[in-house]
Amino acid sequence: MNTNAFSLRHIGPREADQNQMLKTIGVDSLDQLIYETLPDGIRLQKPLNLDAPMTEHEYLAHMHELSSKNKIYKSYIGLGYHPTILPAVIQRNILENPGWYTAYTPYQAEIAQGRLEALLNFQTMITDLTGMEIANASLLDESTAAAEAMSLLFAVRDRAQKKNGVNKFFVSEAVLPQTLALLQSRSNPIGIELVIGDETTFDYTPDFFGALLQYPGKDGKISDIKTFIEIANAANIKVAVAADILSLVKLEAPGKFGADIVVGTTQRFGIPMGYGGPHAAYFATKEAYKRDLPGRIIGVTKDMDGNRALRMALQTREQHIKRDKATSNICTAQVLLAVMAGMYAVYHGPKGLEFIANSIHDKASALADALKSIGFKQKNDTFFDTLNIEADADKVKAIAEAKEINFFYPHADAVTISINETTSISDLNDIITVFAEIVKAEPVIIETLAKANNISDNLKRSSTFLTSDVFNTHHSETELMRYIKMLERKDLSLNHSMISLGSCTMKLNAASEMLPLSSPNWGSIHPFAPLDQVQGYQTVLKALEDQLTEITGFSATSLQPNSGAQGEYAGLMTIKAYHESRGDEHRHICLIPSSAHGTNPASAVMAGMKVVVTKSTAEGNIDVNDLREKAELHKENLACLMVTYPSTHGVYESDIKEITTIIHDNGGQVYMDGANMNAQVGLTNPGNIGADVCHLNLHKTFAIPHGGGGPGVGPICVAEQLVPFLPGNPIIKTGGDKAIKAVSAAPFGSSLVCLISYGYIKMLGTQGLTDSTKAAILNANYIKSRLQGSFETLYSGECGRAAHEMIVDCRPFKAHGIEVTDIAKRLMDYGFHAPTVSFPVAGTLMIEPTESESKQEMDRFCDALISIKKEIDAASKDEPNNVLKNAPHTMEMLTSSTWEFPYSRETAAFPLDYVRHNKFWPTVRRVDDAYGDRNLMCTCAPIESYI
Repeated sequence: MNTNAFSLRHIGPREADQNQMLKTIGVDSLDQLIYETLPDGIRLQKPLNLDAPMTEHEYLAHMHELSSKNKIYKSYIGLGYHPTILPAVIQRNILENPGWYTAYTPYQAEIAQGRLEALLNFQTMITDLTGMEIANASLLDESTAAAEAMSLLFAVRDRAQKKNGVNKFFVSEAVLPQTLALLQSRSNPIGIELVIGDETTFDYTPDFFGALLQYPGKDGKISDIKTFIEIANAANIKVAVAADILSLVKLEAPGKFGADIVVGTTQRFGIPMGYGGPHAAYFATKEAYKRDLPGRIIGVTKDMDGNRALRMALQTREQHIKRDKATSNICTAQVLLAVMAGMYAVYHGPKGLEFIANSIHDKASALADALKSIGFKQKNDTFFDTLNIEADADKVKAIAEAKEINFFYPHADAVTISINETTSISDLNDIITVFAEIVKAEPVIIETLAKANNISDNLKRSSTFLTSDVFNTHHSETELMRYIKMLERKDLSLNHSMISLGSCTMKLNAASEMLPLSSPNWGSIHPFAPLDQVQGYQTVLKALEDQLTEITGFSATSLQPNSGAQGEYAGLMTIKAYHESRGDEHRHICLIPSSAHGTNPASAVMAGMKVVVTKSTAEGNIDVNDLREKAELHKENLACLMVTYPSTHGVYESDIKEITTIIHDNGGQVYMDGANMNAQVGLTNPGNIGADVCHLNLHKTFAIPHGGGGPGVGPICVAEQLVPFLPGNPIIKTGGDKAIKAVSAAPFGSSLVCLISYGYIKMLGTQGLTDSTKAAILNANYIKSRLQGSFETLYSGECGRAAHEMIVDCRPFKAHGIEVTDIAKRLMDYGFHAPTVSFPVAGTLMIEPTESESKQEMDRFCDALISIKKEIDAASKDEPNNVLKNAPHTMEMLTSSTWEFPYSRETAAFPLDYVRHNKFWPTVRRVDDAYGDRNLMCTCAPIESYI
């Protein structure tokens, strides 16, 4: 046994266990199982061409060496990214804690109350600071949030505007350049005309439905948004404001001026820059728009006993229910980062945030005065933290970089300087020496700071914020540590038991993959830093692109999309650009099988395509005849097919090459959803199958943790003809020769967490990756075999095998009065998170064990389900007071002096012996979703309610 081999630590079943599992399945060898599972025509003929695997020790030394190639200059670039101070108590107890980073999206609310409370804190923080009525639980980045704001305002146009075809959207020229790029990317496919200009000369004509302002502007100036919003509102033009979250501590909340939407990023609240991400964006709006609000909303409801409980509200499953009618895609969240940003506010409280914001403003003001005294003009008459200096940019840049300082240079005669939380008085004096050297002046020395005010009286903050008890309690490290731990204990994560979510691939997030994220040499890099300062990052990102290109069998990769949803959108936009480059602008039909992920139709509509649904067979496969018929019917306008492989039903469809050929023969391209890539790596790949583009979920197949619902990364890999269209960036060149506009704010998306996937591939190598895929298939088929006789598997391949996941049918249990939800809740009593519930087939469970789970853990899981099946058999439709309908059972129930149930406390809490040794207690009983939607409450109670 090679104890240095990372694959030994990543793959769960030992060799002896595998032999027993193969026996249970009924095959002689793992090779036989793979042969019976994969169709002949799609297998790779030669191994992947990847570097030899590193040991964990070698990998960490390798990353340390690469990190030293990143030059950590003092960064005053700004543009929405700032150096921060991450409190160590948050770093150690959240960022580096698998209890937080290995949790799944909180669809099962009863075992996610801690995360939900942390997100409710985040929403409260946002509504307080923005002055809006409702906020979501995060989006991907400020620029995509601004694009969502534009889409929402377009969707909620009044009847007259829609009737008259009003489609113009005004964008202030002061918006961040990356945001403008995103707006340009998103507007055209859905029919919005952007008009970019000076907000002070905007004419408020009735052919505009909305406007976007930046507060403060990209160069630091604080414009009079109050007057703009008042006039716009009178003219029936709705206004979105992109606001710096920390500046809102000193600036009046846009909601107080009548803004319709406020968006931004919370990166300034302690989150490392990480060369672009991940960071939690925010989106706040009026309650009138709650049904159109993108992303997830955390709401307050009650449980079966009437106790307060939290859960995801309203459009939680919107993209599955509405499909092509969905307003957006809920897979666009950064939960882990939102939790951290919210905890930053909890730790500092309103007074602490005021201290930080005042300190930054005072330092920026002192710097402005000092530069003015040596002859430089500062063009911003009002500002929070950013100065706009008239100076020769080239001269400043040469001297500044020699002193390891980065400014931003918007024009040849302009330099912007953004002061941040980490800036010291010594740093200010270093900045002054740069400019003094240019004019050969004696530098002015700043020794102390005076209280400053460079904000207009009509824009100063007068409204209170963060008055809730939670923001006024946990200000010592001891108190915050205990609060974080208290919340963590309410959540079931991978550090407790397996999470067998089909299509979500909750595999091991190895500690060695995660460790580099804590290094300032990786965390302290601005995404717009000059390329010669980021050679460590460039080496890793280029290598990861090459790794993913090889694994998928394509020609090139873009890491820019910072979620799977963004990857879908980016892939479709490259297809759209390809057709347009050939004069085929009319190709707009997107074929999508009825079994596809619900995210697919939502993304197609966002890309300006018309969705045509194709049928599935009784076996759950794509109906090839129906597909051919519709492809030929629409062949003049066919843009693409969106297909998931293996299918969402957990089957390797043997007709896949015929399917891709049909699309190509009719002029379309094939987009492959990479959600199930965990069942392809090393055995087959999208290029071999005949696809033209795929997105990959790095937070699934390639080991980035789900983080309670984000971060994710969704890079796209493309065939040769699509390479020229890979997405660009307005500041750092990325993408192809004919690059589409940016799809995410940062040039390389969420670069920091890409280190994880790089390490995953680097330590597994060709054999380890291939063995992982085989183990995933082995584990799924072992569970399928163990559950046989208790649960029927709906779909399987031609030899009766599952892929890496399977769907088990729970619909027959309705005869006993038991629904699939009852099984999901009862699993909590056994210490397990439920598999995916009612997707893609209502009344079913979709199970995916991943390769990381041991035979022992899978046996516990199977024992739990088999035990639950016996409980179902004993249940009666006429007597709903049973152990399944009452699940989950809380400690409060079990320790109550009264027990009025027809089964024992032991049956409720300890149904199998293993549960006694590692009991997880849900903190609330089954939540009442309907009550929460009828009585929507999405913020913490104010401090007054505790008095």
